[in-house]
Amino acid sequence: MPQLENIEAIEKRLWGSADNLRANSNYASNEYFMPVMGLIFLRHAYSRYLAVKPEIEAALPSRGGVTRPLTKEDFSSKGAIFLQEEAQFDYLVGLTEGDDRAQAIIDAMEAIESDYETLKGVLPKSEYQELDNDVTGNLLRTFNDPALKQATGDIFGRIYEYFLTQFANQGAHDNGEFFTPVSLVQMIVNFIEPDHGAVIDPACGSGGMFVQSAHFIERLHKNPQDVATFYGAEKNPTTIRLAKMNLAVHGLEGKIQKAISYYEDPHDFLGKADFVMANPPFNVDDVDAEKIKNDPRLPFGLPGVNKKGAVSNGNYLWISYFYSYLNNNGRAGFVMSSQASSAGGQEAEVRRKLVESGHVGAMVAIRSNFFYTRTVPCELWFLNKNKPKARKNTVLMLDARNVYRKVTRKIYDFSPEQLANLTAIVWLYRGQQERFLALVENYQHRSLQEAHNSKTTLDAFIASSDALMGKLAQVDSDTIQAFEVLTQDIREFEDTVASRWQQWEQLPSDNAGLLKASALLEPIAETSRDLIKQIDQLYKFVEKGAKDKPTSTNDGKGAEKGLNKLVKDLDEQRQAAVEQLKQVRYIFKQAHWLQERFPDAELRDVAGLVKLVDIEEIKANDWSLTPGRYVGVAPEEEDEDFDFEETLRDIHIELKGLNEEAAVLAAQIQKNFEELGV
Repeated sequence: MPQLENIEAIEKRLWGSADNLRANSNYASNEYFMPVMGLIFLRHAYSRYLAVKPEIEAALPSRGGVTRPLTKEDFSSKGAIFLQEEAQFDYLVGLTEGDDRAQAIIDAMEAIESDYETLKGVLPKSEYQELDNDVTGNLLRTFNDPALKQATGDIFGRIYEYFLTQFANQGAHDNGEFFTPVSLVQMIVNFIEPDHGAVIDPACGSGGMFVQSAHFIERLHKNPQDVATFYGAEKNPTTIRLAKMNLAVHGLEGKIQKAISYYEDPHDFLGKADFVMANPPFNVDDVDAEKIKNDPRLPFGLPGVNKKGAVSNGNYLWISYFYSYLNNNGRAGFVMSSQASSAGGQEAEVRRKLVESGHVGAMVAIRSNFFYTRTVPCELWFLNKNKPKARKNTVLMLDARNVYRKVTRKIYDFSPEQLANLTAIVWLYRGQQERFLALVENYQHRSLQEAHNSKTTLDAFIASSDALMGKLAQVDSDTIQAFEVLTQDIREFEDTVASRWQQWEQLPSDNAGLLKASALLEPIAETSRDLIKQIDQLYKFVEKGAKDKPTSTNDGKGAEKGLNKLVKDLDEQRQAAVEQLKQVRYIFKQAHWLQERFPDAELRDVAGLVKLVDIEEIKANDWSLTPGRYVGVAPEEEDEDFDFEETLRDIHIELKGLNEEAAVLAAQIQKNFEELGV
């Protein structure tokens, strides 16, 4: 499911469970986090276990008709953990009131720890002994619902952050330290491509950076544990336990140590990291300058110090540390407060030295509302100590504030296609034109495939419309005409898709060929939009006819009930057809978005989006690295999906219906007055 789909409902359910736990246990409000997280761990572990088990079993070798038993190595290679029967969530859910659920959960945790040395002492156990048996049962059932069964991604981080929101007054949510939105982690991963070696996160939280890095490596058909090693530092012991559980659920291991990274480098990583990824606390102002003034991780010197002897803002400590960890070929991507890119004083001096090193690769501005609990905007910084010589004295400025998807009333993210398109700009920056073209070609193929797949839903809608109209005693001329025109247009659409797919396959995959292909496919995309309007209009006509006209059989309430079911079925067919057709144009528009902005499949400046800036221009702008300062403002775009005539037709249909209802109501009112003798 999408990362944030139904997230608010899940949050409320989790918090309700936590309240139940708190009210029936000896825990204070800041102490019951781990028991709940332990059950989420078991639930998610079981989901991943079930997801990969069939594939593993199908590949198991057998000798003499006997199949080899499952092992933990089988599951680790698939990004999951092996679960003995007593550790499987269904077993725990099936326990009765007569069973000791707390002990069963402890046994489950111990069974997992016996198989995974890195989890010894990490999983919650004794905490469950304080819970009443029925409370534990309710929690197990709460976390056994379909939404959590299907949940993917860094679910621990999501839940961790939600609980931090509720515990803001308990001291857990301090100094801007919060979970990194999955979209931003994925963007960092896409940009720096951590596919080997030492991957370090000095503020690792619940381990989301490592999880997404592993997913990236898996997409390359490699085992993350074979090609990369994850190193983390985190000051909060509870968060370390979360991170280790998160890694384990994904079949990963990491070397995560307790440390305050301002003062410590627990992995001794100066100049050794292949990749650095992080979302550190923003704008911290209490780091003791005396303790770090000679730290070798500050190659550009100490940022400003306030009158209390503390670093005035810790942002540039983090930036310097990340830079210093990189080896000569290393790349870094991290989230940073939007204030940092144009900060003045000694911070500007540190930034000048960093820019002059030639190792700043790209800056990306992100709009507000990406973070789960705060509305602050941010920026992503990308460093590269092995930039191509031609790019040495340039920085890619990318303003992504106008690129987003609204997921809920409070939360924005990037759709997979938006994320891919922004990544494609970086490919062009690196001269990887073939990857850009492959993405455009993929969009074109997907659009054709979606158009081809629409035949099933379109045919079903036409058949349902025909069946429903056949039940009506009378069908007006507007409905008949709409039905006939739509039927003919669908037939022509399907023929066009088939013929143009053949033509598309004959075109070359170079940029010229793909530009021709877009011109070839654009009519299909536009027709899909027109068909949506026709489908909606026909449905309105048929629905109105079903309400206004008696059935041809005139069988009273039974016939009316059957007619209502047919209308409901037709609406479902309409929705399916519309959603399928929307995909045709949506996917095509992704290719169009890229080709319109980069018609030569080469990087160029695009107002309001991207600009390649040289060091001299940055110097002239006070060494600012704020993308919006360079890319300018995008021209205002008209809403090309707005159809004035269609809107008027919709209004006319609705107004006609309202007028008819008003006439009926007026007649009823008049009748009531007459009966009252008024």
